Amino acid sequence: MSLHSNLSREAKRLATALQAKKLKIVFAESCTAGLAAATLARIPGISDRLCGSAVVYRDDTKSKWLGIPAAKIRKYGAASPEIAKAMSLAVLTMTPEANLAVSITGHLGPSPENPSQEGIVMIGLAIRNPRRIQVLTIHLLKKQRSSPRVRLQRQILAASTALRAAALFTA
Repeated sequence: MSLHSNLSREAKRLATALQAKKLKIVFAESCTAGLAAATLARIPGISDRLCGSAVVYRDDTKSKWLGIPAAKIRKYGAASPEIAKAMSLAVLTMTPEANLAVSITGHLGPSPENPSQEGIVMIGLAIRNPRRIQVLTIHLLKKQRSSPRVRLQRQILAASTALRAAALFTA
């Protein structure tokens, strides 16, 4: 099965879960640059469930758009559980009609400041009521040298994993 078909399958799974639970979702995406939300948006009728997505690729944008203090980002780094959690909570707070928020942040390569972080992705999940928060850390294709192809594969895997995690989180 191709990465693209897996991504589409996970989006459909999430759409079904959102519909069944009558939940609305919002995203804050960094390293995937909106891929998870864009894939979900391809599903007919998803406008009843998808509130939107903030693509907060750079640290300053995370700070300005989501209100995450720059000092917190400097302290923990953008690819950290603390920032993934802050992103999901911030976008959920800023989107009153959403019940569920998903954030994705990480270093997909090439050349992160800390080479040991290449391929690391954090996924933040937050449900409004009852309040639940979870952060997942995943390591993507660590053994492959970074290239544009590997970076794209990592983006697809990160988005696919986030969509799957969101579907499971709603259960």
